[in-house]
Amino acid sequence: MIPDQTESGISARENVSAATGHTYWVIPDGYIPPESSGTLESHESICVLNTGTTDAELNITIYFEDREPLEDIVVEVPARRTKHIRTASLRSGEQSIPSGVPYAITVSSNIPVIIQYSRLDTTQPELALMSVMAYPVG
Repeated sequence: MIPDQTESGISARENVSAATGHTYWVIPDGYIPPESSGTLESHESICVLNTGTTDAELNITIYFEDREPLEDIVVEVPARRTKHIRTASLRSGEQSIPSGVPYAITVSSNIPVIIQYSRLDTTQPELALMSVMAYPVG
């Protein structure tokens, strides 16, 4: 199938109201380094693409090895837009993700979206950038 066609043969450009992606995503490896070097700050981002004509409401849960999850984190991604959400900015009440602690993420959405996960590690002068697709479940 060519990239701009759906399974029904209708061009995706003709069917702009259809959202692309999935409604449930899993990111099993998260870690915010406690230190940075140089002018760039180490960080991780959930990169979301909403191709639909309806705003996406994301519900994010953060899981840890040794404590209860941070739940009910709601983020909106406007229709036909992208949003890069730094994980250090996520809050559940007064709680946030501590640096130096491994975590995992689930993202559920009211409409299909596409999610990519990126990490910038500047803990040493030879910085590293990693970017992977999240695992789509639903």
